[in-house]
Amino acid sequence: MEINIAIKALTALAHETRLTIFRKLVQAGESGMSAGALARELHIPNATLSFHLKELNNAELVTARQESRFIFYSANFETMNGLLGYLTENCCAGVSCTPIEVWCDEERS
Repeated sequence: MEINIAIKALTALAHETRLTIFRKLVQAGESGMSAGALARELHIPNATLSFHLKELNNAELVTARQESRFIFYSANFETMNGLLGYLTENCCAGVSCTPIEVWCDEERS
């Protein structure tokens, strides 16, 4: 992933409402959710939801598809995984990372 794409994605996720929307779409899986269902579940006005979905779409974090008269949004797992890979590609100097729980337990010993 290029740094400019990573910055665009991180900028989009650096807003509480957009992060909440994105996390909900990740939980929904590949089938996604309709805009109306998202608005109801997250208690977000339609106009506000539309604005934030547009920002997430511009950052390539969500995709939209129309089914009949409804628009369904899904997390773009390719972009999400690319961002995670970009953020962790040099993690732990190439050595397998120790989970935080294990590290914390070792520190207590």
